[in-house]
Amino acid sequence: MENNITIYMQEPDGSVTPHEAPTDMGLSLMEFLKASEYDILATCGGMALCATCCVDVLEGEEKLNEMTDDEYAMLDTLPDLLPNSRLACQLQLNNNMDGLKVKLHGVS
Repeated sequence: MENNITIYMQEPDGSVTPHEAPTDMGLSLMEFLKASEYDILATCGGMALCATCCVDVLEGEEKLNEMTDDEYAMLDTLPDLLPNSRLACQLQLNNNMDGLKVKLHGVS
């Protein structure tokens, strides 16, 4: 079975970069984006306590797991929250997420 998916990252200049992401290592989207050298603080280390890994889902929102109460409560603290904002630390990479397109929250 294929253990890689493609995650598309919209860059600040509007271009889109495809990244091959492994789904068999238990990584969250936040861990993968940090490993891909994106500027994600992830101050709390993936505990849904800081919202510094917030991403906006541009395509594929229906492929994601349901938002937990903890994630929702943390997102709710953001002044510029969008309906498609999610915490990357709460999104475990899995084969359903193939083709997901995101951008870092707050980056135009």
